[in-house]
Amino acid sequence: MKMKRFYIHTIGCQMNVSDSSKLCGLLSSLGYSPASETGDADLVVVNTCTIRAKARQKAMSLVGRLAARKRSDPGLTICVSGCVAQEEGEGIIRMFPEVDIVLGTAALERMPVHLRRIEAGGGPVVDTDMTAGGDFDLITGPVTGVSHFVTIMRGCDNFCTYCVVPYVRGREFSRPPSRIVEEIRSLVARGVREVTLLGQNVNSYGKDKNGCSFARLLGMVNEIEGLLRIRFTTSHPKDLSPGLVDAFRNLDRLCSHIHLPVQSGSDRILERMNRKYTREEYLEKLETLRSAREGIALSSDIIVGFPGESERDFQQTLDLVRQVEFDSIFAFIYSDRPLAPASKFSDKVDEDEKRRRINTLLSLQNSISRRKNIEFEGRVIEVLVEGKSGRSGNGAALQWTGRDTTNRVVNFTVPGDCPGGAAVRPGCLAQVRIEAGLAHSLKGRAVAIADAFANVAVA
Repeated sequence: MKMKRFYIHTIGCQMNVSDSSKLCGLLSSLGYSPASETGDADLVVVNTCTIRAKARQKAMSLVGRLAARKRSDPGLTICVSGCVAQEEGEGIIRMFPEVDIVLGTAALERMPVHLRRIEAGGGPVVDTDMTAGGDFDLITGPVTGVSHFVTIMRGCDNFCTYCVVPYVRGREFSRPPSRIVEEIRSLVARGVREVTLLGQNVNSYGKDKNGCSFARLLGMVNEIEGLLRIRFTTSHPKDLSPGLVDAFRNLDRLCSHIHLPVQSGSDRILERMNRKYTREEYLEKLETLRSAREGIALSSDIIVGFPGESERDFQQTLDLVRQVEFDSIFAFIYSDRPLAPASKFSDKVDEDEKRRRINTLLSLQNSISRRKNIEFEGRVIEVLVEGKSGRSGNGAALQWTGRDTTNRVVNFTVPGDCPGGAAVRPGCLAQVRIEAGLAHSLKGRAVAIADAFANVAVA
């Protein structure tokens, strides 16, 4: 009997990437094997995102192409999962009757039941039940690199007016700390050296039920033998606690980087967004972080063109970016999202003006990022090797890639006389002398390689 093959197309945030990994592990346990492209798959899962209009359009375009294929290939099974699935539910079947499974954000572990129904000739399934008590932490995905996402909580209780996450991901739900630590220990035994703890708002971890604060969880993870680095995302400024600041001061495996979305530099717009902090409070929190960890890298999210944003509001955002000097930002043009309260706000900003503002913002940030990267030139920094990145300079030396503790991408070569260079592989720690600071990365040459797997049992 021919083994069935699956392909998962993922759009959106790290949480979607993590969910797709879990689905991959679950489908593999059912006897499916991964396909390299949609055309080779018997089952195609489109894991969708609804945070931005463009992401939604991209997902629906792919579903449309798959639906057309199914009309001539009825053996194809199509599943739409993620946030658009949760939001639209039955609407997806009305738009695309060829879709077999609509899998909501809390329904991952129920995929086997739905597949059996489809294979038995049953009709389409829509599962958007968020109250069924799923045990998502039991699903594990494949380990394909030295870095891995670990979901510590789901949902959000903040209800920012531009955001649909509370409606499509539900309210905050924290995993037990013991299960998180157990999963990370298992990952380390399989070769993982860096974990990124995921949640829509990791700072509020534990507040819903288990009494273990996020700072305390970080301390527990920091004690796991063989783990080299800890990252986390995403944080809400209002929940940045003194305990988390102390974690940056005291935990040696916690990376020197925090992603702390500000969204706007205007108090008026922050209030309309329901962000629950002021510009001054945000700046004060950044000051405490910089006092606790010298050289900590700061990244942020910023929305331009939010309803009612005046030129003065936008200039206040530019002023904040100049004042903070973020290492990097993710900038977005505001778009109305169904279910989000801001979609009903009447004072929309002109689309051409939105584009002007985002180009102005990105130009400013690019100049800051480039200057800060140039400051690394001549330094020797530690890089966790993630893999090969091709060849440098007209096919010359083999180039490796990884990230430093500030989350900068570093591409580097390994000279023949580099101590330990002959044994370089993903998971090693490279001491790299930076030769060039580029707009979005660093470039250098390794001066020493250390085997991060030494004295650690790897399954």
